[in-house]
Amino acid sequence: MTNSALNFLAIVFYVTVAALLLRRLARGEAATPTHRALSLGAGVAAVALHAIILYAGQASAGGINLSITGAFALVAWLVASMYLLVSLWRPIDNLGILIMPLAALTVLLDWLRPPQATVALTSPLQALHIVVALVAYSLLCLAAVQSVMLLIQDRKLKHKHPGGFLRALPSMQTMESIMFQMIGLGFILLTATLASGAVFSEQVSGTAFKLTHHIVLAALAWVVYGVLLLGRWRFGWRGRTAVRWTLGGFALLLLGYFGTKFVLEIILHR
Repeated sequence: MTNSALNFLAIVFYVTVAALLLRRLARGEAATPTHRALSLGAGVAAVALHAIILYAGQASAGGINLSITGAFALVAWLVASMYLLVSLWRPIDNLGILIMPLAALTVLLDWLRPPQATVALTSPLQALHIVVALVAYSLLCLAAVQSVMLLIQDRKLKHKHPGGFLRALPSMQTMESIMFQMIGLGFILLTATLASGAVFSEQVSGTAFKLTHHIVLAALAWVVYGVLLLGRWRFGWRGRTAVRWTLGGFALLLLGYFGTKFVLEIILHR
């Protein structure tokens, strides 16, 4: 099967999952075993094809494709994979209406734009650092998507527009609890990422935590998530306050890596 066919099929399966979920939500139907099986089957097919595409791209480029489109595709694959895995134990199926179309878009962009920057792994520490960073980023991305769903749910309730969409969602307390579980684990892994990044930087350049835009924004995001978790534990923060802090922290992470990549690759052509 050609690379173009793999990309096309991955996009089709991602969009199929989103369409199935959107159709169910529009009707206000709860997830039945049949619904879940169809969505999960199409989702597994999508991430499996996406994994093959990423592996083939790395093999041909001789390293991890960390150009802006390659990094987007890699993170989107991990987010989609974690979404499918977590959905087996937690009621987060509905997040797929946002996650799966975005994953399809990253496949398309990576397909249209060949690798511009690859990184060859030189040590187990570097590989561990990248894996931990990607998992942390993915968990916090899932939490951000969950916060968006919470915001939509809150607005519909306040404007007294329950509709079928709300009937298909879990309670706000359940969604909020899951969001904080994701943030808690993501915060721990983000802490490990910053710590391992310092060790790795010191081994390579002799300087821990060089003050690049990426490091500064990641550290600020760590502070935001730390304050949010403290506020949740000490003052019981919830609702829109929790959503704002969650989205603020993720925006800093997004700017820290992808914002820097966009400026360097798209604007400055470096």
